[in-house]
Amino acid sequence: MWAALGRLRPDYPRPGRTGWRRWLPSWRHWLGGFLGAVGLSGFFLVVAYAVTDIPENLNSYATQQDNVFYWSDGTPMARTGWVQRQAMPLRDIPEDVRWAVLAAENESFYSDPGISFKGLTRALWRTVGEGDTEGGSTITQQYVKNVYLTQNQTVSRKFTEAMISLKLDNRMSKDQILEGYLNTSWFGRGTYGIQRAAQAYYGKDVTHLNVSQAAFLASLLKGAGLYDPTLSEANHKRAVERWSWTLDRMVKIGRLSPAERAKYQKFPEPLKSARVYDTGKQSDYLVELAQQYAKKAAHISDKQFDLGGYQIYTTFDRKRETELTDAVAKARKQARKDEPKAAKTVHYGAASVATDGRILAVYGGPDHRTQGYNESNSSTVQAGSAFLPFVYAAGLEHGVRKTRGGPTTRITPQTVYDGDDGIPVTTPEGPYWDRSGKQVLAHNEDGRSYGRIGLGKALAESVNTPFMQLGMDTGLDKVRDTAVAAGLLSSSLGPQVPALSLGSSTPSAIRMAGGYATFAAAGLHTEPYSVRRITRNGSRVALSTPIARRAVDAQVAEEVSQALTDSLRAAHPTVAAPRATGKSGTTADDTAAWYAGTADSVSTAVVVYRMDLAKSLEPLPLKGLAGTTADSVPYAVWAGAMGFG
Repeated sequence: MWAALGRLRPDYPRPGRTGWRRWLPSWRHWLGGFLGAVGLSGFFLVVAYAVTDIPENLNSYATQQDNVFYWSDGTPMARTGWVQRQAMPLRDIPEDVRWAVLAAENESFYSDPGISFKGLTRALWRTVGEGDTEGGSTITQQYVKNVYLTQNQTVSRKFTEAMISLKLDNRMSKDQILEGYLNTSWFGRGTYGIQRAAQAYYGKDVTHLNVSQAAFLASLLKGAGLYDPTLSEANHKRAVERWSWTLDRMVKIGRLSPAERAKYQKFPEPLKSARVYDTGKQSDYLVELAQQYAKKAAHISDKQFDLGGYQIYTTFDRKRETELTDAVAKARKQARKDEPKAAKTVHYGAASVATDGRILAVYGGPDHRTQGYNESNSSTVQAGSAFLPFVYAAGLEHGVRKTRGGPTTRITPQTVYDGDDGIPVTTPEGPYWDRSGKQVLAHNEDGRSYGRIGLGKALAESVNTPFMQLGMDTGLDKVRDTAVAAGLLSSSLGPQVPALSLGSSTPSAIRMAGGYATFAAAGLHTEPYSVRRITRNGSRVALSTPIARRAVDAQVAEEVSQALTDSLRAAHPTVAAPRATGKSGTTADDTAAWYAGTADSVSTAVVVYRMDLAKSLEPLPLKGLAGTTADSVPYAVWAGAMGFG
């Protein structure tokens, strides 16, 4: 045995050799050393592969996405989140787009083992030998780097990347890896993923890209700073060359026919800059409404929503939003001109709601960054006489009782009540006394008396006193129930005292618009909603959508609507729409002025009030900022929003 070992041990200097050759190992020793090195290396790689685990947690930055909000026509409205990324299922990414990327980055993707030995050797040689780095990574390796590792170019990171890539290639399908790669790669302009890149460079979803545009986007994977053609002439030249090369590569690997290639001779110039979303103004109020609704209706937690990836398709109509905002801007400008001091504290809230519950437009304030709360959705000031239709509807729906425990009497629009100013409010037992022991009297605006007047006409002419008594005769509990059924929130209605009938409640503009929409919808109420569909990474998210329910009888709704039509025509005879309805609303203390009405199945409510937020939340007198009965500011805004201005 020892003799055999002795024969293997090199004998130096080697006998039978002269000069420097005496010190060189024999070819047997060279071969043995080489085979030993290969064996040890193989053993090392096997052990390294076995002990390398795929990390359980993805790089959080690589998986975080933004949430995109869309107008009702499907065009982007706004986005939220720090990272511009929207993941797309591979099935929704056209094959031409996929192969443009593969042709440019890794044409052997579907056949390689997840790593490129040639590219890896070249990268390691440059890293170790020249202190530099070079690509050559497969798509699998790039995906591993994106989602599991850092971007540091070191030997240890390269080795770890290769081991994870080999393991990942055995554990995941090629399509899963490609999908992950396309959704996590950097494309420049602040975007991650092919979907956001398509939107940033071409203003469209990835599903609408053609092969020429896809070939350009594929070039950005080499480095957007070098290939975004809008940054410099040199970039433009590089981008055109890479784009053309990518298309030629697609032909070479059989993924694009020569005839199809011939169609793309002109470089598909991208947009000069990414789409800029209008933030800080009305869109932020819209986003706030939609986000709150989406979380509640789709049961999305704050944590889930913050991770992003949601596409929220809202009900907001871009054209109506513009018209409403412009109408308020016009009123605000006039107020600054007429009453510059008082105009500093004037507030406008407005909303348009369809009869099927869709919130089409809101005016939430001058700028969300300077005024965070949404005036269209706040219960701030009293409804005043704009509340009278709900009292009228309650009386028509439930009838009245003049004696305690007596029979219920049906009423009609022709039922006559006392329309004089200063009449006492009565109960079956006699006059109504408030808690201070004072008899409660009903008053009309400006102290005017109308004598005996039918209820339909009283509503059309906004005569208060009949409705204060009608509320008592119907039952304030029924008035309250009818208002809630029609869409007002119970929390905004206040105590059940005679003042309830004259609008002591504080509904938001959205709720007031929804309430008036109930009458236009033949008595069916649908809760206002702002989101019609939600998807996440292309998959539908379950969403609870409100359904219509009966609030008042259809005949009752028709009679209320008729009175509101008469009200609009009496005050504004030039309005041409035959089925348009509308009514003004004022408060006794002049702290709020309303206009609400419906046309073409859309109801809009507008409120104007004053409040110095720096001092208190107490409403201030309007001091003429709401205009006059003949020239009402709320009506002007309403008419502008409804297309009558």
